[in-house]
Amino acid sequence: MEKNIVTGDAERKGEREMGKAEGEPSLRHAFSPLPVPLCPYARPRGFTLLELMIVITVIIILAAIALPQYQKTILATREAVLRHDLFNMRSLLDQYAADKQKLPQSLDDLVSDGYMRELPKDPITGQADWAVVTGEDPNSSAGETGVTDVHSASPDVSSEGTPYSQW
Repeated sequence: MEKNIVTGDAERKGEREMGKAEGEPSLRHAFSPLPVPLCPYARPRGFTLLELMIVITVIIILAAIALPQYQKTILATREAVLRHDLFNMRSLLDQYAADKQKLPQSLDDLVSDGYMRELPKDPITGQADWAVVTGEDPNSSAGETGVTDVHSASPDVSSEGTPYSQW
């Protein structure tokens, strides 16, 4: 046994490394490697089941409020993109007719002649399936027909109450 320089008490070998002097109360339980709380009335750390359930309930309520608004925003965005695409394609049909002095036979003519890079996808259906309206070409003397208008191919009804196919 060696003597402790500070206290002068006898010290067993190995206790210096553990930081425990003789007579000091142990902070470890006999069967557990975890420290035992110094205060027996101390509350254990962590959340109770009730606290977790309250937090989860609040999150569910907030999600129930936010989800319908999110869906309305997505629908309004898709409708705005549809209006924009229809406006652009109708403008390109007019430009094609003014440049070529005839109506295009299909929407693919607009792409092949360089008026569009590619046919846009209908934001409602998610596909490039547009309903085209063909009619008599006013610039043709032989009574030829061509694409006069374009609509969405979706059978759904818009948020305004009108079918997309009539836009």
